[in-house]
Amino acid sequence: MDSTAKCRRRASGRSSVVESIRGCTFAGVRISKEELRRRITMPEYLRVAVREAIQSKDVDAETVKRHFDTAYAPGAEPPQPPEGPIVVFINSKSGGRHGPQLKARLQELMGEQQVLDLSVVKPHEFVQYGLSCLEKFAALGDSCAKVTRERIRIVAAGGDGTVGWILGCLGELKKQGREPVPPTGIIPLGTGNDLSRSFGWGGSFPFNWKSATKSILDRVATGPINHLDSWNLVISMPAGEKLETPHSLKPTEDASLDQELDIDGELPKKLSNYQGVYYNYFSIGMDAQVAYGFHHLRNEKPYLAQGPVSNKLIYSGYSCTQGWFFTPCSSDPGLRGLNNILRLYVKKVNSSKWEQVPVPSSVRSIVTLNLPSYGGGRNPWGHLKPEYLEKRGFVEAHADDGCLEIFGLKQGWHASMVMVELISAKHIAQASAIRFELRAGEWDEAYMQMDGEPWKQPINKEFSTFVEIKRVPFQSLMVNGK
Repeated sequence: MDSTAKCRRRASGRSSVVESIRGCTFAGVRISKEELRRRITMPEYLRVAVREAIQSKDVDAETVKRHFDTAYAPGAEPPQPPEGPIVVFINSKSGGRHGPQLKARLQELMGEQQVLDLSVVKPHEFVQYGLSCLEKFAALGDSCAKVTRERIRIVAAGGDGTVGWILGCLGELKKQGREPVPPTGIIPLGTGNDLSRSFGWGGSFPFNWKSATKSILDRVATGPINHLDSWNLVISMPAGEKLETPHSLKPTEDASLDQELDIDGELPKKLSNYQGVYYNYFSIGMDAQVAYGFHHLRNEKPYLAQGPVSNKLIYSGYSCTQGWFFTPCSSDPGLRGLNNILRLYVKKVNSSKWEQVPVPSSVRSIVTLNLPSYGGGRNPWGHLKPEYLEKRGFVEAHADDGCLEIFGLKQGWHASMVMVELISAKHIAQASAIRFELRAGEWDEAYMQMDGEPWKQPINKEFSTFVEIKRVPFQSLMVNGK
């Protein structure tokens, strides 16, 4: 047999394998489009009413009553709730060219009103008006709306930032006593997709995405629920400094530091406070500086970043230009260790007392990590042996264990070895609460990032800037995609 024939046979074999995978769940059962649509699509009167409430930004009682009377008119067949109703939030700008195509595919598989483009409908608007609309129907005695509200699940189609944004808005339901909080599944459209990886949804958009979309929706509707810790971050800094806040950080008046830990020195007369929530990591130092530069480069030249692969290539190349790998002048204070500008305080596992933890002089980046996935699926904390855990007073790391892993990266070469998992990062501590105190010397700024959103943080020579991290008292609900 000649080589051309062999290639054709191999290609045919590969094609048959791909075709056999398409349209199947992990159990190998083909999913009927009609059956899937029946199981996840809300009755039309609810879809229309929810859309009207979101568009008008008002849950009008008369409008709800009108839809209710129509659905339950004498002689009409009572509406039935779907087995697993789903609402999808999609960041159509994520995933390169796949975003708009995926949106069209989702609208084909379910009610068009249940696919919400984040450029048009924000998650808090759905929580405030969409879910309130279902609750208003339920208050009228609508059993279909009541069960739909109880069963509803969310899909976040985007990167880690999109997922975190949606989880944060859903968390408001807990604060408002509007339970149950819908669990969330993920379609990964970002670059790192660490949240997606951690809960079994994969690290990239599927190659056979049309059939995979059916499988994902099926698993979201029926998959088991896991819990995820989230972390409240407060920045307290001298007033008057300009801070360009990322999407995840908001100015706040109601932000106080833990009074159990004394502050060394005086506080300024006026403070500026910012608050945000993160789900995977917060970091200070060189890695955040690289991320900050990359984000600005991508915003200035969006044609350079057309998808996850090109993003990673540009990011890697950009990091080489920032002094992360080479220190051109060792006397430059901007290239020294973080111990020159910060102190680290923690509450260790099973301890209620604050204690200061020394920061190694070689560390140029400190990361506080919640998930076993960082930087696109790497585990820099490592898989630690029981003897080492016991020796250091650590516990095995999980996404719902109530503590963060704190580790350091020395420089680019060390970070590279860590990221390919040849070595572990520099273990610093494991903590249930953290406080960073930053004071300028020859530095007048630091770089920080939270779940991939970086910013430049001004720091003051006379007064300290504080970053305090504590666990949110309730956990997010995630659908496990495995």
